[in-house]
Amino acid sequence: MAHKAAKQFFGAQKVGSSQKPTPLGSYAKGCVAGAEQLPETGPTWQAMRLSRNRNWAHPEMIDYVEDLSRFAKRIRGWNGIYVGDMSQPRGGPMLSGHASHQIGLDADIWLRPAVDLNLSRAEREKISSISMRRAKGAYVNSNWGPEQHALLKAAASDPRVARIFLFPGAKVQMCKDETGDRSYLRKIRPWWGHHYHFHVRLSCPPGARGCIDQAPPPPGDGCAEAQKWVTDILNPPPPRPRDPNAPKPKPKRELTLADLPAQCTDVLRSR
Repeated sequence: MAHKAAKQFFGAQKVGSSQKPTPLGSYAKGCVAGAEQLPETGPTWQAMRLSRNRNWAHPEMIDYVEDLSRFAKRIRGWNGIYVGDMSQPRGGPMLSGHASHQIGLDADIWLRPAVDLNLSRAEREKISSISMRRAKGAYVNSNWGPEQHALLKAAASDPRVARIFLFPGAKVQMCKDETGDRSYLRKIRPWWGHHYHFHVRLSCPPGARGCIDQAPPPPGDGCAEAQKWVTDILNPPPPRPRDPNAPKPKPKRELTLADLPAQCTDVLRSR
């Protein structure tokens, strides 16, 4: 059991464990006890891609998503938010997709305005978000506007947030457009992809001793770093010559239960 890929065990779980809500381990190597399920539809949100069964999270993230959705309803042209992947019912490695989202403290929020909050289950499988990037992520396109900026600012300003991942061109655009308090920009970090959605990561909740926080972002607003990403997209540095005598890189190994905190075995066994 300890040598079988952990994603096979966690991907097979249908409901959360009947334990006290607890994030265990790190964002990319852990699990979550007592996860709650975000209701499929609420007054200001809809969970998308329900067939994946990834609308589970630690209660702190459930509260956060609901709070952010209520803010989004106040944005012109929005009635709330579309919520993408959160975590599996008991967290852990996923059968496909994300390396993180394992401890119930990560969530993907679509950048597409949530206009219709009466989508059927079938419609939620077919509808897609809308890309906001051009030039491979160096710039935003015409889909980006002050509404997305406002939503990101509100999302990052919540003190529970550790960081938010967003494509570089959008971070640079936010840096250019922000005329008020810039402190929240520190939490918005440039990362590949993330042009259809942004990825919110919460800090470990107070008292969660089995939870491992990511190192905090560097001081400052991070705008110069984001601009460096954009510069490298537009003018890619030459690839480093490969040493012909260097050993070939080993393929990435699948995580097993032995790689996760010992409590994760109890999470799987819990009813």
